[in-house]
Amino acid sequence: MTDPTATLDVQQVAAKHRAMWASGDYPKLAVELVAPLGPVLVEATGIGPGDRVLDVAAGTGNASIPAAETGATVVASDLVPDLLEHGSRQAAQRGVELEWREANAHELPFGDDEFDVVMSCIGVMFAPFHQLAARELVRVCKPGGRIGLISWTPEGHIGQLWATMKPYAPPPPTGAQPPPLWGDEDHVRALLGDGVTDVVMERRMLTVDTFADGAEFRDYFKNLYGPTIAVYRNIEGDAARVAELDAAIADVGDSVLTGSSTMEWEYLLLTARKT
Repeated sequence: MTDPTATLDVQQVAAKHRAMWASGDYPKLAVELVAPLGPVLVEATGIGPGDRVLDVAAGTGNASIPAAETGATVVASDLVPDLLEHGSRQAAQRGVELEWREANAHELPFGDDEFDVVMSCIGVMFAPFHQLAARELVRVCKPGGRIGLISWTPEGHIGQLWATMKPYAPPPPTGAQPPPLWGDEDHVRALLGDGVTDVVMERRMLTVDTFADGAEFRDYFKNLYGPTIAVYRNIEGDAARVAELDAAIADVGDSVLTGSSTMEWEYLLLTARKT
């Protein structure tokens, strides 16, 4: 298979993604909105004492810290040092120890067949080159080991947010694919290929009751979420396009609320074993 990064400045791509995720306040968003997803993934992959676990694109440790709390030996890897530092402080506050390691999901600095469990909770889906990242997930997992992923679906609320932002976003790197595709069953199954068996996929919902209306949802993501911040920066100075995007993201929020204060964000939970 052709390597889509072959003609790219890989370090430049990584640097842009690192800067994007370091902008805003993702640690705040992680605590306030998506914290419940980590324990879901830990339970689904059956993590416990004696397991050596790698969390890929771990962010602030939404899944890594709950995994360590089971007694497993955990390595939390991420491209963004700021997120790892925040996670390390959070782990210390909760009285658990784990290793925090800067790493690119496209080229993980670990040996073949090294981990009993390899997981990613709404993390690896944002690595732009899907096949490369999937290959790495499988490579570092032991034969018979478990792989667990949680990804936003294209049809779900966050998938809709990404689709809404796309026309206003800067051009992606050549060969990059949209993050929510990891939440498409056929796509992720093809990515993992015959490297895995016993694949189980289930669509579930994360309940969010933080926002009163679509405008509040928009402003929250506009100020805290790196990808949304990057899109607005791309069109700053064009008042008409900014106003269009403001209205479009608010509409996405209102379409999910539909008169309620509760949103249901759909995600795909995948578990598998390495062949």
